[in-house]
Amino acid sequence: MEKQRVKLNICGTDYYINADEDPKYVEGLGDELDQTLSGILRDNNRLSITQAAILACLDYMDTAKKAEETADNLRNQIKEYLEDSARYQMEAEVAKREVDRLNKEVQKNNPF
Repeated sequence: MEKQRVKLNICGTDYYINADEDPKYVEGLGDELDQTLSGILRDNNRLSITQAAILACLDYMDTAKKAEETADNLRNQIKEYLEDSARYQMEAEVAKREVDRLNKEVQKNNPF
């Protein structure tokens, strides 16, 4: 997909972004950022837009970092589950062969 120019209005200022993503997606991000910054500025009227942007950025980075850690934990859990599953399948196969061997031995030793 080629880059498209997307207009965003954040805290009353227009920004033009060249984006590879769908323009509606980028506009949605811009709207969310505008709401976040407007909320920070509304709650803290002494802050500049730059200060509000720093606070929003820190919050987004915190959220992204925690999501990344959660994803890593889930990947590790899945890896452990797959390893456990493979081990249990191998143990089940060994047990099945032992049952087959014992059944053959019983049939061999039982003339009836």
